[in-house]
Amino acid sequence: MDANTPIKIFGGQASLKLASEISEKFGQPLGKSTLSQFSDGEFVPSLDESVRGSHVFIIQSTFPPSDNLMELMLMIDAAKRASAYKVIAVMPYMGFARQDRKDKPRVSIGAKVVANMLESAGADRVMTMDLHADQIQGFFDVPVDHLFASSIFVPYIQSLNLEDLAIAAPDMGGAKRANAYSKHLHASVIIAHKSRSKANVVDTMTTIGDVEGKNIIILDDMIDTAGTVTKAADMMMENGAKSVRAIATHAVLSGPAYDRINESKITEVIVTDTIPLDQSQDLSKFKVLSVADIFADTIHKVFNYESISSNFIF
Repeated sequence: MDANTPIKIFGGQASLKLASEISEKFGQPLGKSTLSQFSDGEFVPSLDESVRGSHVFIIQSTFPPSDNLMELMLMIDAAKRASAYKVIAVMPYMGFARQDRKDKPRVSIGAKVVANMLESAGADRVMTMDLHADQIQGFFDVPVDHLFASSIFVPYIQSLNLEDLAIAAPDMGGAKRANAYSKHLHASVIIAHKSRSKANVVDTMTTIGDVEGKNIIILDDMIDTAGTVTKAADMMMENGAKSVRAIATHAVLSGPAYDRINESKITEVIVTDTIPLDQSQDLSKFKVLSVADIFADTIHKVFNYESISSNFIF
């Protein structure tokens, strides 16, 4: 590392635990910051150490509420105004990524709005993981390091030593991801076809592919209300599957998600810590794999202008 351009790593309030782990893996303490709150809900973050001339990495997943996104932008602005050399927004989970296109008239493209806001705040680079749609990288006019959780999930799947393994996509949009995993793991592919009348509500679902006698892993970028994944798992078990597990990078888990998972026939839900789990819930079915190592290694490589392609399995 160039001693003349130090590196500072800070964490937003929503990702302090993960930020601390990433900073520890990187080999230095997490930067000091505070968040002051006004009685009306307005807040102001403060970086409590000098960042002049530094590469500043700010770690914050922007899962709901939107305050997390606002805090990230204010921290970026604070670093730029404190004469940071470069400011990198590290968003393990990027919220609003499901709004990547106009799917009906008179709606916003939220992912593009977020990209514009981050750049306007002063982000010189963005680092994220498993975007809902790969093309969101093109919404930014700054470099985007798009990491994949496959390097974390594949070794875990292999450690299960499951016979008759099948990888399932919960919808047509996830077919590409499921196909990549299936090729690498030499497993068959199943696609669940669902129809919705409105967001977060699955009306009907059918499966394409043979589920009987299979140990199935349903693969997705996120689990939100868990309606799709639990409906698919229960249907597959009813059609003769040996077991059904679910893998998702981002554990959004809103509304009745925890109850649905615990009441379903899913054997295990494997997620990462891009979003912290609700510790007040029954987490007996959950397995959490850490992304701290891959983010710390990528930060190191970006800072030293090294290739990050070695972090990708596919």
